[in-house]
Amino acid sequence: MSKGGPLAGVRVVELGGVGPTPFCAMLLSDLGADIIRLDRPPGYDGGAPIEARFDLLNRGRRSAVADLKNPAAVEAVLRMAGTADIVLEGFRPGVAEKLGLGPEQCLAANPALVYGRMTGWGQAGPLAPDPGHDINYIALTGVLHAVGRAGEPPAVPLNLAGDFGGGALYLALGVVSALLESRTSGRGQVVDAAMVDGSASLMTLFYGLFAAGYWSDERGVNRLDSGAPWYNVYETADGGWISVGANESRFWRNLLRITGIDETQMPDQHDKAQWPAMRERFAAVFRTRTRDEWCALAAGQDACLTPVLSLTEAPRDAHLRARGTFLEVDGVVQPGPAPRFSRTPGAIQRPPAEPGEHTDEVLSDWGFTPAEVAALRERGAFS
Repeated sequence: MSKGGPLAGVRVVELGGVGPTPFCAMLLSDLGADIIRLDRPPGYDGGAPIEARFDLLNRGRRSAVADLKNPAAVEAVLRMAGTADIVLEGFRPGVAEKLGLGPEQCLAANPALVYGRMTGWGQAGPLAPDPGHDINYIALTGVLHAVGRAGEPPAVPLNLAGDFGGGALYLALGVVSALLESRTSGRGQVVDAAMVDGSASLMTLFYGLFAAGYWSDERGVNRLDSGAPWYNVYETADGGWISVGANESRFWRNLLRITGIDETQMPDQHDKAQWPAMRERFAAVFRTRTRDEWCALAAGQDACLTPVLSLTEAPRDAHLRARGTFLEVDGVVQPGPAPRFSRTPGAIQRPPAEPGEHTDEVLSDWGFTPAEVAALRERGAFS
């Protein structure tokens, strides 16, 4: 088990859930935090029933099963919060308070505690109590409308922009920032991370460009949304795909040279009226060679052309192999910790745990005597 990473020594209690909160906890664990995941008892419908070792968002932490509707479990969790640095929860607004594990109760046990909350709509506002998922949150903030090709429906960008980009990453930044401040002030606080806030924040550049008149509110007609012929994807002769990001003029000229297109026979790169015709020409040219042939031609030519790799292919890529971007743990290939640190590198501390795999060990490490552990089990608070 790794003990390194810039967050080594930071103790976190994670109230088990699905999606962005586990991903946030995974990120903190990869950076060295000691995280206890309190999983729910069997029977909770929390997602796809897959084998634990494939549930990668749960990697790096020990697991205890706690029935948070049991007063004895709540009392024990508050005791753990008393010596923790961070508590993470991803319930709907008001649920943690009803359980007796809300910010007020936890901060009473530990005034220096950072209490991180992850929701879709936020803790306040008309939609706060409503259910939702990533697609709903990014729909409300303009993200979903902006993604896709002209004349086509919005393209669903997996659940990256809401759950993980706008949710987990902002929660991780928030709790680490609050922890840094608490080390100076001695006072904890609540971090309210809402996916609508985070996904809106991710759109900052585009709201600015829109306000300045440089971005159209129509999708698929702009520089970075598949509108531009030189920032796009193209099918190749073998049914593969290549990505082109020749945004700057020097890269544009290199792209034309590689494709054999005479620059003098092409319209100005930024003539938007000519973009559809230019895309058609590029599409025809790229269909004349295979994906690998185009990549070989572009190698070292500063044309910003790369292959579109599948989940199977990406871990085998020479560059990603050289960097160690993907790792294999317990027979499962997965992305490794990011970002990189020169002196205190992060690491995957352990494979994902079976729910309750470490219940006794966790309680013991957090100060409960063997008799107390036995009593908690007997009362059904932990299993």
